[in-house]
Amino acid sequence: MSLDVPTALLERAESGTVTDAEFVDCVRLSLPYAWEIVSGVVADLGLSEAEMADHEIPPPSEAERGQLLRALASDAIRGGLERHFGVKLAFQNCHRVAAFRPSAVDGARYQAFISPRGQLLNQSPELRDC
Repeated sequence: MSLDVPTALLERAESGTVTDAEFVDCVRLSLPYAWEIVSGVVADLGLSEAEMADHEIPPPSEAERGQLLRALASDAIRGGLERHFGVKLAFQNCHRVAAFRPSAVDGARYQAFISPRGQLLNQSPELRDC
């Protein structure tokens, strides 16, 4: 299961009235490691004029890796995080998380990061089974 959804939030979802803030709070509480990594790269981005910031340290366990996969592989969760933080997120190798300024999405660095070439260049034998 990806998210621990409180009963009240599930009832609101069933009636069709869930806000982005409620959804993002559910993500924050359900996937604390993923939240920590994403909010960390966003904070790093805010501390500089760079167009991107990233986190490349593999998670300490498969449970944490699973949180990153659930958060960034889900269009709804990734989209909610992007709207909440005002960034474009990118993901490689089951653990490398990058936050880009929206203005950088058409730029060379973002395009290189999300390209097949970028993915291939970031491979290593240690990460093959991640």
